[in-house]
Amino acid sequence: MPVLIGQEIKDAIARGEIAIDPLEESQIGPGSLDLTLGNEFRIFKKESGVCHVHNESDFADVTEAVTVPDGSFITIAPCEMILGITRERITLADTMAGWLEGRSRFARFGLAVHVTAGFMQPGISNQQVLEIVNLGHKTLALYPGTRICQFVFERCLGSAQYKGRFVDQVKP
Repeated sequence: MPVLIGQEIKDAIARGEIAIDPLEESQIGPGSLDLTLGNEFRIFKKESGVCHVHNESDFADVTEAVTVPDGSFITIAPCEMILGITRERITLADTMAGWLEGRSRFARFGLAVHVTAGFMQPGISNQQVLEIVNLGHKTLALYPGTRICQFVFERCLGSAQYKGRFVDQVKP
């Protein structure tokens, strides 16, 4: 599937194949769109024991919601994972899909923005949850509003519409 470059992203927005809310034109790069870190997070409860992972498992059972005001930060220790969410809502036509990717400027600190769920399905219309992990050796402070990751758009062969569990997500 072809990757959309900057002008193609702008053209797809103009045609209504992609909608981003909110959007500043400076977020559109040569081959991706920068996304900013929102204010809502889920942190893992400090509990010991076994976390059973199966089809009925719910991440909300092992996490708690936290809101970080603008101008403040949340810390993430080495080898720790938290869930965050983008400020932007992305809406894709059923002929568009995409990938969440980290930004190299933050990867150099050991910051990963998604563990395994980087693919965004055709026809989504939601904010993107970030599975944020600190792979570095120092505690990192993350600030809402930071351009934390990028979205790479691809044109699909055929069309499909995502109707899964997270179809309308607005919180991590």
